[in-house]
Amino acid sequence: MVRTGARRFEVGGLRRYRLWALPALALVVTLAALAWFSPLLSVREVRIEGAGEIPEEQIRELLQIPETGSILRIDTAAMAARVATVPKIHSVRVQRDLPSTVRVRIEARTPVLYYDSPEGAHLLDADGIEYAVEPAPIGVPELVTARPGSDDALTRAAVEVARVLPPALDVQVETVRAEGASQISLTLRDGRTVLWGSSEDGERKSAVVLPLLTQPGTVFDVSSPSLVTVK
Repeated sequence: MVRTGARRFEVGGLRRYRLWALPALALVVTLAALAWFSPLLSVREVRIEGAGEIPEEQIRELLQIPETGSILRIDTAAMAARVATVPKIHSVRVQRDLPSTVRVRIEARTPVLYYDSPEGAHLLDADGIEYAVEPAPIGVPELVTARPGSDDALTRAAVEVARVLPPALDVQVETVRAEGASQISLTLRDGRTVLWGSSEDGERKSAVVLPLLTQPGTVFDVSSPSLVTVK
C-alpha cells in the first residue's frame, strides 16, 4: 500500500520536472532553429587539400556553396558528387568544419602509364582509367600495345604490372610492351630488357627483379619468378 505522503511527493516531483523540461526543450528547439537558419553560421572559408594541378576555381564552382544560409544546411554529399565528375579526381570528401569552414579533401589521379596517339599522350592511372590527354610527366613509362585503352585487356594487364613495380625499378622503366597476356616486357632507359611474362605473381617478380638486375646481361627473365634467367 502506497502512503499518501509518498504519492504526493511523486506527483509533485513529476510536476516540477515538467515545469523544468518544457522551457529547456523550447530553448533547445529555438537554438536549433537559429543554427539552421542563422547567417551567423554561413560559410566563410573553403579549404581545398590535395588538388594538385586541378584549378581551385573549378572545384569552387562545382561545390556551389550558397552565399547565405547556415553551414548546417549545405549538402556535402551532393557537393562531393559534383566535384568527383572532374576526370583527374580519384576521390573527394567534403566536410563541415564548424563554425564556418568547408573542408574539401581530394585524391587526384596520378599516371602509371601513358600511350601515344595523334591527339597526344593518354594518361592511365593505377586503376587503368584513362583520365587525361596531355603531356606525360617525366618518368612515366610509355605503354606499347596493339589497341591501348581502358577497355583493352592487355592495357589493364600492363597497368597491373606497372602498379606493382618497386620504386627503384619504376624510375628506370622507359616502356612497357604488352604483346600478349603472357608477353609483357619492360624496356629500361639504359637499353636492358626485363621479360615480365603475365601480370600474375607480381609481388614475387618484384622481389627477385632488382637483385637480378645487378648481374651482367641485357635480357632478364622473371616470367617464372622461381626460375629466373639472364642473357
